[in-house]
Amino acid sequence: MNADQLPVGAPSTSPRPDPATTLRIRAVMLGERINPSGLEIGPAVSSTPAAFRVHAGLAVIFRYGVVVLIGLLPSEEKVLLDSLKSRVTGELSPIEEETAQAQLCKDENAEAIQPGGPINLSKFSDERLLLIADALAKSTSLARDERRVAAVFDVIEPFARELAEKGRTSRRRKGILQLIGNALLVQQRVAGRVAVAEKPDALWERPQLDRLYARLEDEYELKERLDTLERKLTVIAETADALTDIIDTQRSLRLEIAVVVLIVIEVVIGCIQIFAGVH
Repeated sequence: MNADQLPVGAPSTSPRPDPATTLRIRAVMLGERINPSGLEIGPAVSSTPAAFRVHAGLAVIFRYGVVVLIGLLPSEEKVLLDSLKSRVTGELSPIEEETAQAQLCKDENAEAIQPGGPINLSKFSDERLLLIADALAKSTSLARDERRVAAVFDVIEPFARELAEKGRTSRRRKGILQLIGNALLVQQRVAGRVAVAEKPDALWERPQLDRLYARLEDEYELKERLDTLERKLTVIAETADALTDIIDTQRSLRLEIAVVVLIVIEVVIGCIQIFAGVH
């Protein structure tokens, strides 16, 4: 058994809930990226995203760093997550995670999502579970990005307040450059990393599930959170531009002062020479 294979037949000491009625779903963001190429942890269910049947559940792996575990016991989850660590780039500490619960309902028309409650499904088909995995993975990734953007805003706010109140800043050039670096780093990590607005591939094969996915989008407020995040990224970009202008202004001011000093020195030297010539 290699590092990417799981002991499927290994006994588990944790009690398993009735798989016929409920499923526990857990999304875990392990890092910036996960490389699922060549991964063999069970029979493949999907290639995009990479999904595998593991024990009595599913494991869905998204390249942007999120793993969604469906219907697995905590002990099984730990083994699987440990086996993926070598494939993670930019490992996070602490990890970001969200959980949900799916339960069976009587018919397809009864499929709904209770606010803060379980996700009702007419059956636990792979396509339905992949849609839930997609929405939960995007929500988890958005939560991480929201934290990053909020951290940059926490740094920018006192700086902006100082400029508004005093018309200048006490920060030195190094401090301003650090602010610009943090802003650009967040932009690079967040912008375009997760295509939240794109529909999952499962919908192209099962368009009748579009209504279910729309409900998932509404439940996790994916579009609204993405719009808010993009607006904040725009503010961060504008702030970085403003900080760059401040540095340019400070540099120009220093050059002007240097020129004035040189002129004064030249005038003084000229006066000394004239005074010495007279005497």
